[in-house]
Amino acid sequence: MADPAPPAGLEAAFLTHRAALLRFLVARGAGDAAEDLLHELWLRIETARPGPIASPLSYLYRAADSLMIDRYRAERQARRREHAWVDQQAGAQPGVSEEASAERLLIGREYAQLVAERLGTLDPRAAAAFRRHRIDGLRQREVARELGISLSTLESDLRIVYRALAALREEIDEA
Repeated sequence: MADPAPPAGLEAAFLTHRAALLRFLVARGAGDAAEDLLHELWLRIETARPGPIASPLSYLYRAADSLMIDRYRAERQARRREHAWVDQQAGAQPGVSEEASAERLLIGREYAQLVAERLGTLDPRAAAAFRRHRIDGLRQREVARELGISLSTLESDLRIVYRALAALREEIDEA
């Protein structure tokens, strides 16, 4: 069995200048990842087979620099995704309960009672239209069809309710 041929071209340049390439990656900020990047560079040149290269050492430095840039961009994107996910999931501030306080619950119930009372003073059809559209979440066309009225009549009924609720809000704010 014959001995394998000694490395030539890029592989020979890589093996000869491995320590210098490692120092280059460390100096560029690779830190603990320098060895990993150097290994990745070796795998790339071993599988790429680009053909004859006039200046193999320059080629290796450019390839190492490109790997550093790729790594930096990937890490930056990962940090952005992580921050976006944390921000999305965070919701509340640390140390602050997301649950409403007892006082806020009582105030909310009082406001709901006042709204219900105000709706009770309005035309029953307008109040029903408001409940079906704003509380139950039905589309205006569906509510109009359900109540047997035109869309413009429904919109008129909703404006009556909105004006009544705006007046209620002003009364609450003044109190």
